[in-house]
Amino acid sequence: MASEFQRKKVGGVFRAMDLDGDGRLTQADFQALAHRWTAVAGSVPPERLVSVMTGWWPVLRAAAGSDGDDTVSLDQVLHVVDGLGDLADAVTGTADAMFEAIDLNGDGLISRSEYGALIETWNGAPSAADEIFPRLDLDGDGHLTRDEFRVHWTEFWAGDDPDAPGSYVFGALAE
Repeated sequence: MASEFQRKKVGGVFRAMDLDGDGRLTQADFQALAHRWTAVAGSVPPERLVSVMTGWWPVLRAAAGSDGDDTVSLDQVLHVVDGLGDLADAVTGTADAMFEAIDLNGDGLISRSEYGALIETWNGAPSAADEIFPRLDLDGDGHLTRDEFRVHWTEFWAGDDPDAPGSYVFGALAE
């Protein structure tokens, strides 16, 4: 059962993905997200990025059951999120693809400005990257490594700690 904190953080990402704001995700929402990312992606091959992004749709759709409307609600997404601890390889694979997409200059690091691009691309609007990035850059060296990003990505999707830096990987939580 998802906590209120998980509902809040995943709900923010859900709303950013729900293009028509109807409270339901569709395959078209996943395709639109993949399209937004391929338009700005760094070193990741576009077909890999699309495959990773749209690859979550059948997982969510299967979890939604056979209600026949071919949509997924926030509660159904949260049900999948509850089981992500058992899908560590899939979570890490998604983190790696996202890292490569965010690493716009291909230097193997995510800078503050590249992180800002993540937030803007995912949410469709700018965010306070200057305020959030220091929460993620634990050693203060001005960038995130792939390993750091994997930890944060996993903290977001498979964690339930409001104090974990990864809780902010998609930006500030909506109040």
